[in-house]
Amino acid sequence: MSDSVADKNPDISAAADRDESTGLMEPMLVSDGSKHKSALADLALTLAEESAAFRSSLPAGVMHALADLVRAMNCYYSNLIEGHNTHPVDIERALKDDYSANPEKRNLQLEARAHITVQAWIDGGTIKGVATNADTLREIHRRFCELLPGEMLFAEDPKTAEKIPVVPGEVRQRDVKVGRHIPVSPGAVPRFLARFEEAYRRLGRIDSVLAAAAAHHRFAWIHPFLDGNGRVGRLMTHAMLLDTLDTGGVWSVSRGLARSEKAYKDHLAACDMTRRNDLDGRGTLSEEALATFTRYFLETCIDQVRFMRDLVEPGKLRDRILRWVEEEVRADKLPAKSGNVLEAVLYRGALPRGDVPDLLGLTDRQARRITSALLDAGILTSQSSKAPLHLAFPAALAQFWMPGLFPAKDD
Repeated sequence: MSDSVADKNPDISAAADRDESTGLMEPMLVSDGSKHKSALADLALTLAEESAAFRSSLPAGVMHALADLVRAMNCYYSNLIEGHNTHPVDIERALKDDYSANPEKRNLQLEARAHITVQAWIDGGTIKGVATNADTLREIHRRFCELLPGEMLFAEDPKTAEKIPVVPGEVRQRDVKVGRHIPVSPGAVPRFLARFEEAYRRLGRIDSVLAAAAAHHRFAWIHPFLDGNGRVGRLMTHAMLLDTLDTGGVWSVSRGLARSEKAYKDHLAACDMTRRNDLDGRGTLSEEALATFTRYFLETCIDQVRFMRDLVEPGKLRDRILRWVEEEVRADKLPAKSGNVLEAVLYRGALPRGDVPDLLGLTDRQARRITSALLDAGILTSQSSKAPLHLAFPAALAQFWMPGLFPAKDD
């Protein structure tokens, strides 16, 4: 389950609270007096405006289908940052209880399924407004870890090879080392999480957007859990953006972070540095480094919003889907007039089954044959045999329908 060098190589030594001051992780936000604040506020506003415009441009049926696919994509890229490569196609298979016979690959599928399950819980609005609360963070960790296979619920001492169990939802009871950074003593973690919670609640809209970046690092800096901090931190960040920007879950910052992984990790390491001089803020940590990371984070978010906006622009998306359907019909893999059904679903968002015969000029039986083929192919979905038809975005078709979303799967 490892989420960092420290998780793979914890310095296993029991320790109590060494009475560190919570001021050690200040500043918690880029201050109003910073020379960077105005430019960062402009980026936050741009992100908010473009995210809202993109979300509102999507038909409801497309938005929900896209959110399901993006959830798998977010899981894929978040795990990839940790060196765990579980393709969205394999993630989809895991969600259908279709697991690899290879034990290692099966464990990675179970890990991905755990991530998807927790994100779906977050997307349901359960932790709206409380993503940075200490209890919420423990609950995210608990829900994620409880679904992992036993083989992934331990950390290993590099010196003794001792395997230390990871307890779901429990803050670490030992010292750890993350690269060059030594997080606070285990006994101090609850105090630092309390300060963390206090710092990121009841903020204005712009500061709430900026807080998504700052909290992302400060959570990693505290490193509250023995293992799983990377995934929990990115799930927390997802929840903060979902809450602050009402993203609808239709874009993912994790994709951008994974595609610039070295820069991402370099920025996080830079934010661990202490204040360099009197011009570098008034906290213990470097405000300049925090501002630089915040800019990188916001620019990455904006880039991902624009990427998704261009990718699913209605006209282009329609053309790619219908072109693919035409090829499938010509190859006798789908029945004729399948494209008419998909085009209607794309336009309306939902298509009552009773409308299909008239739409196609066919009998009820002929229309059912076409809709059944599309449902069997996973292209359409429906809650019951009589419920309306909705569009689905199978991960296996992403390379045709939404090229560039993630790499094609190597079979």
